[in-house]
Amino acid sequence: MPEVQGQGEDLDRRTAVRSILERLRPLFGPPPLVPDHDPVGTLVSTILSQHTSDRNADRAFDRLIARYGADWTRVATAPPAELIATIACSGLARVKAARIQAVLRAIPEHFSAAGLASLTALPVAEARRRLTALPGVGPKTASCVLLFGLGMPALPVDTHVHRVARRLGLIDPTTSAEEAHAALEAIVAPSEVHAMHVCLIRLGREICQARHPRCSICPLNDLCPSAQIQDTRDVRAAGKGVSRS
Repeated sequence: MPEVQGQGEDLDRRTAVRSILERLRPLFGPPPLVPDHDPVGTLVSTILSQHTSDRNADRAFDRLIARYGADWTRVATAPPAELIATIACSGLARVKAARIQAVLRAIPEHFSAAGLASLTALPVAEARRRLTALPGVGPKTASCVLLFGLGMPALPVDTHVHRVARRLGLIDPTTSAEEAHAALEAIVAPSEVHAMHVCLIRLGREICQARHPRCSICPLNDLCPSAQIQDTRDVRAAGKGVSRS
């Protein structure tokens, strides 16, 4: 039977994923995933995490819980000014408060009495599609809810994951961050999705940075097409700097 176009490439990428995790897990090895089984809380905390540090997002979420408990109906109906003041430390509080209240009000309209927990009965792609139908919920936020809130094998793609995956050749250079969710899930085993997500984020933050990737110390240097290109450029640049007297 002839090989389906793209099938061989996916097999190569699956092999690469295994090699990548073998090297990164000892360095960044994340603890086992323990879903919080509070998908609405995960959704709210993910909105708070947008365009701010983890520390500020955690502080804002803690303040929100201290004021309202995990009573999401109270949060949805709170006076906007009060909610804005509560989550102010997250930054962009006015925008985030509006998003949080809009999505909390929309959940009962889009889901049965089981709420977001009903998503566990669906394939990941369909569950993500259902979540992104909610106002202000994009693929990354939806994937965070599925992975961290419900323990489903959805791989959230932030700027670090997207950049590193492209440099490693795990996705095509033209693949958008939105498209990368499905592309990466197709080559990462469901049991490895959480580890891959965490390892690529850590690698992107600490080594494979946007403007100045530290290829010389990267544990994936010999596996990475972009690192090999960068090494060639460095050699050429060094050669140009040699005096030819």
